[in-house]
Formats: sequence, structure tokens, C-alpha cells
Amino acid sequence: MTDYVSLPGLRTRDHEIEVPLVHGDPARGTIRVYAREVAAPDGLDRPYLVFLQGGPGGEAPRPSGVPWAPAWLERALADYRVLMLDQRGTGRSTPFGEADLTTDGCPASPRVEVAPLVERLRHYRADAIVADAELLREHLGVETWSLLGQSFGGFTSLRYLSTHADRLAEVYFTGGLPPVGRPVDEVYARTYAQMARKSELFYRGYPGTRERMTQMLAACEAGDVLLPNGDVVTPRWFRTLGHLLGGTGGQAALAHLLEGDVRAPWFRHDLAALLPFGGRNPLYAVIHESSYCDGGVTNWAAARTYPDAFDAEPTLLTGEHLFPWHFEDSSELAPYAALAGAMAEVEWPSLYDADALRNADVACAAAIYADDAYVDREFSEQTAALLPRMHPWITNQYEHNGLRVGGGALLDRLIGLAKDRAV
Repeated sequence: MTDYVSLPGLRTRDHEIEVPLVHGDPARGTIRVYAREVAAPDGLDRPYLVFLQGGPGGEAPRPSGVPWAPAWLERALADYRVLMLDQRGTGRSTPFGEADLTTDGCPASPRVEVAPLVERLRHYRADAIVADAELLREHLGVETWSLLGQSFGGFTSLRYLSTHADRLAEVYFTGGLPPVGRPVDEVYARTYAQMARKSELFYRGYPGTRERMTQMLAACEAGDVLLPNGDVVTPRWFRTLGHLLGGTGGQAALAHLLEGDVRAPWFRHDLAALLPFGGRNPLYAVIHESSYCDGGVTNWAAARTYPDAFDAEPTLLTGEHLFPWHFEDSSELAPYAALAGAMAEVEWPSLYDADALRNADVACAAAIYADDAYVDREFSEQTAALLPRMHPWITNQYEHNGLRVGGGALLDRLIGLAKDRAV
């Protein structure tokens, strides 16, 4: 580990370890896993809180001092040192990207076979991330630590509770209590119902936007909507902007975009930034559906469960739904098409153990968002009921990005619940 570095109001240091690509089979080689430790100047001996970010495929945030970023960090540092873990394949951990698709990392070089890549990415789910974290805990000489799991990070936290509950002091979930034992098709069916509802709420809340959406989809059909890289945005691709409706501030962002002129440079750049699934974090697209799969084969679950109602009414928007055509429409994702198709055929093992969760003697608190677009409230409540020391907080005050916008107030509520100090 490195020495502490001073930032305004913070002390940080880096941790980097080598871990097996395949836990339990060290002959398969190793990869690098990186984490940044963040502490208050007077908090260098506080217990660790590991932040597990959303995704999959996104790196941890890089913290800064006053003004605090992320917004919840100041509250966390009052009780903990925070470990920002770059999950395998992301950030400063050994990356995964387009260079892995060719023999020498150059785009023009011969492409590698898909099968070895599939075998590699089979080991990039929550189970492997938890095993990486356990090696990091041992490296730091820590008996127990706590977790803060946002979205996919909450899925990973539930896996941690299924396998290593004895190593956890507290676990905080924000929009990330996944269903246990539910078929992936059932999970996606719930998200479509929620997106239909959120689409209608958006159009009612912003008069005129349904007409502007219809006009925008017609412009897409005519080939007039382009991204800065030259990609033509198809109507089906444009409709994925519904993912914005799952976060606080997303409705306003979408309404503003719909006011734009498709020929304006700002429109093209804003559209590129707002569309989900792209080349910056390709793992997000390539292994996305596996994160919802508690055993079995995904087989393009979002595409297979796509409702007829969305064909009948084109202004209904999709959310965090991945389709095979993403790898046709997006030039950034096109190199991953064969790999993504092969990943959709993988037989995944179960992630969670209901019996182990029932016996997990760990203080937990969860913000369950009543109108969450991505994690169904009913399923989250069922999972919460498995955990004997879980304190669920069901709220419609926040959307899925509640940790980002609620910051310290939201985390303070969860810490109080877990420690039985909530008002």
C-alpha cells in the first residue's frame, strides 16, 4: 500500500493486489484489483466501509473534499474509513475492453476466438467480486468490515451476506435488494410494467412532450438523428432514453432534450451522454443481464419479455433493458456483438443462498424505493424479510439514484436504522 495523500479535508491511499482470475484455480492466471482508501484526517483508525458501486462495469468514484463528492462521503467518514473498490474489469483494476478482442490489442489485428473471452467473463459477476474483496480484506489484516451497496453493488452485498456474513459488521443497501430465486424473465416483466407507468407519468407531468417524442421518433426513422461519432440513432435506440425516468432529475433532462433541434451540436453531444450502454464501460452491456440472473440462462431476457404494448404505443419508453440490436445500432458496441451473444447462452450458477441469508447475524438497513424502475419493490421486500436483522426503509422520496441526490441525509438514516438510532 502507498502512503496517505492529503486532499482538502481528506486523506487517501491506494491499495492494489493480485487476485486469481478464477478463484479456486490459480493456474488460470491473475488480474489486478485496485481500491482507494478515503479517510477524514482524524479518522485513520476508523473501521472500513467498502463502497460497491452500481453497474456492472463501472469504476468507483474518485472522491474529493469540500465540496464533498460523492455527496454521501462526508457522512460516511464520520463513522468509517471508506474503501472505493474498482470491481474487476473496471477503473484501475485490470481493465476489460476492445483491446481484449484482438490478438495484440490493435483494432486492425486478427480477432481472438470468442470462447476464451466467454470463459473469462463468466468470472466477472458478483460472486467473483466478493471473492476479490475477501482477499483485499485479508491483505489489510481486517477481521470484519461494513458494506455500502448501490444498485448492482447491493446485489454484490447480498452475495457477500450469502457466503461471508461472519466477515461483515453492517450492510447498507440503496436501491439494490435483488430478488432471490426468481426467474430472470419474471424480473424483467416487472421492469416493463414500471417503465410503462413512468412513461405515462412523464408525459402527464410535461405537457407537449408526447407530441415532441413522436416527432423525434419520426426524425430517427428518417435518419436525421445522429451522434457525434456519426452513428444514426434508430427509434428503438432513442426509446431507451426512458432509463432517465428511473432517476431524480431524469424527467427534466429528457424534457429538455426533446426541445432540441436534432441539427444542433449540443443536441448530438447531450444525446450521446444520455443514452445508456456505450463503449466507455463495455462490461455494462456485455454482462448486464447476468447480474439479474440468480441461476440459469438469460438468453436475451429483456428482448424475449418485450411487451406487445410497447409495439402498439411507440412513445412507451424502455429503461435499463439490453437488446441484441444494441450491438448493431451502436458502432461502439458492435465489436462485442458475438461475445454478447455467447454470454447470453451461459448457464449461470445461483448467486444467493436463502438459508444462509436467514441465518446472517448482520445488522442491515435498506432504502427500498417505492417506484424504483430497476429493482422491483415487492421483490426487494421479500428479500428484506429473509434477513433477520434487516431494517427496511420503504420510501418514495427518492428514485433509484437516491444515494447520489440524497447524499448524507439518506446514508445517515440507514446508519441510524442499522444501529437502532433512527428517530
